[in-house]
Amino acid sequence: MNLPNTPTAVIAEDEPLLAAALRSELAQAWPELRILASVGDGRSAVAQALALQPDVLFLDIRMPGLSGLEAAAELMDAWPTAATNPAFPTLVFVTAYDQYAVQAFDAQAVDYLLKPVQPERLKKTVAKVQLAIAAQAQKAINTIANQTPDTQPLETTLAQLRHLLAATGSGRAAPAPLQYIQASLGSTIHLLPVSDVVYFEAADKYVRVLTAEREVLIRTPLKELLPQLDANTFWQIHRSTVVNTRCINHVTRDEVGKLWLQLHSRPERLAVSRLYAYLFRAM
Repeated sequence: MNLPNTPTAVIAEDEPLLAAALRSELAQAWPELRILASVGDGRSAVAQALALQPDVLFLDIRMPGLSGLEAAAELMDAWPTAATNPAFPTLVFVTAYDQYAVQAFDAQAVDYLLKPVQPERLKKTVAKVQLAIAAQAQKAINTIANQTPDTQPLETTLAQLRHLLAATGSGRAAPAPLQYIQASLGSTIHLLPVSDVVYFEAADKYVRVLTAEREVLIRTPLKELLPQLDANTFWQIHRSTVVNTRCINHVTRDEVGKLWLQLHSRPERLAVSRLYAYLFRAM
């Protein structure tokens, strides 16, 4: 259990020496900070952050399983928003120098640290994080008094993450929209028109391709497939799901505010993550 007024953090860094170095530098720059856990992959970062609910989360951009940005998005989707729940952690991204990432972070006013972490830069980051935590604490007091969750910080972070995910993948030109999916069934390769696809869903090492009548598996990762799809027709609605908008029948909201898509030609419902809920606000 966290001590009152004791700031806490979780570090997500897949290189043990760099994680240890960050912990050591933080001990100098912010002696009061208590490191609750240090993990080496994105999925563990999400699990530990949900379990420990730290004040600040240091996320390496490139990690196994989920990237730092993807982990932040997944954590945001799972974070409870009731008035009595802790505020979403202040995010600090850690990255080796990458011009697209740095430009994106600067544009979105998101704090980041470059590897190897420099003491002077870390001191500035600590000062910014301390101000953010203090502001969150005051908002939490007001929220509890009003019994109404303050969703504005979550919405701001969601918008930042959307821009960052798009911007950090912008290092190469987008290819022309894909027209056909090549899917192997036994010894036969079938050409499946992309226009027939209802939705794509990542599943382990494969991507499920679902039409109204059938399902096939392909090995192309969803990250590589998405830039090849027509963005006006295929919308990403979840980290693992891309849907053909022409196949959406209607959108419903459940009792906890989560959005679900009902399709024209398939019986299953598709969940919409918080990161992409903005797509359906006008619907």
